[in-house]
Amino acid sequence: MPDRTHPVDIAELERVTQLRAAQNKAVELFHQVELRSLLRPGILESQLNQEIYDLARDLFGITTYWHKRIVRAGRNTLAPYDENPPDLTLQPDDILFLDLGPVFEEYEADFGRTFVLGSDPARLKLQSDIAQAFAAGKAHFHATPDITAAQLFQHCVSLAHQYGWEFGGPIAGHLIGHFPHERIPKDKISLYIHPDNPLPIRSSSPDGAPRHWILEIHFVDPARQIGGFYEELLTID
Repeated sequence: MPDRTHPVDIAELERVTQLRAAQNKAVELFHQVELRSLLRPGILESQLNQEIYDLARDLFGITTYWHKRIVRAGRNTLAPYDENPPDLTLQPDDILFLDLGPVFEEYEADFGRTFVLGSDPARLKLQSDIAQAFAAGKAHFHATPDITAAQLFQHCVSLAHQYGWEFGGPIAGHLIGHFPHERIPKDKISLYIHPDNPLPIRSSSPDGAPRHWILEIHFVDPARQIGGFYEELLTID
């Protein structure tokens, strides 16, 4: 029987495979960061950032990142992506998050997780809540075929309130793909899960291919000066 697989379908299968593989390597990188006890009190955010960069280079040969590498602790966890807060030292009873965008063999990953040093109940609750909220946001996406970027953003904001936090970022995710990252100069809306983006998440790219998205959950508590961040693929399981 002749193979009736459309060339676009083959290309899309390869794309999905590569994006999933890139994320799996990011998962392993984060696992190694914990396993090697790199997350420790007394180290500057910038020093930890460099140690993670060195580890990623040694383990996977990664030297390219499609966005700035973010290591934020303490009150810096309140800051959204575009800010560049002062370099802080990790404390014994601290919260921090990592947001990395490594490029694996020309495919982007974008992966973020929150870690807690110590046993503070509020910090541990925040760490747990953002993971649950990410799962809830992804489930809502799958259950709502025509959902727009603006609607998904508002849903993430409602999840923050549901869990007792505030939503900390101006977006709740963005497109992801083959490096370099798909973008339009000065376009701050159509490529993002943004409150003013009316486009359906499942809309296709100009060449007719499916678009793939990252979902970001950033919850904050300004009174306690803590925030948490959770990020990974939305459209690929």
